Amino acid sequence: MEVGKTTANDLGSLIKADLAALANDAGNLANSAVMAAAPVSGQALPAGFSFTQSMKDALAGVNAEDSAAAARMADVDSGKSDDLVGAMLASQQASLSFSMLMQVRNKVMGAVDDLLKLPI
Repeated sequence: MEVGKTTANDLGSLIKADLAALANDAGNLANSAVMAAAPVSGQALPAGFSFTQSMKDALAGVNAEDSAAAARMADVDSGKSDDLVGAMLASQQASLSFSMLMQVRNKVMGAVDDLLKLPI
């Protein structure tokens, strides 16, 4: 092999090593952020805190709000309820929650794209 040239396997192993180092650094950063955030909020986060689980919980919450708003609107439409204002407020709250979730998703995806664009 000539000096300055690498094979695809060498490049692949370098990328895997870099990804492993990034994952390790991200884990360390998450642990330090959890330790730093716990005294501010006054509550200790659980030992198994997971960003993935937090996102799943947020998604489930947004879905629940949307379902509740749809049920309230259906009750108003069918005449079971006359609380049109409450149904409209629930619908608006579900819409805002979904918008917020999409903004968080877009920020996370932007950060991942930025990480992928980093020079190796």
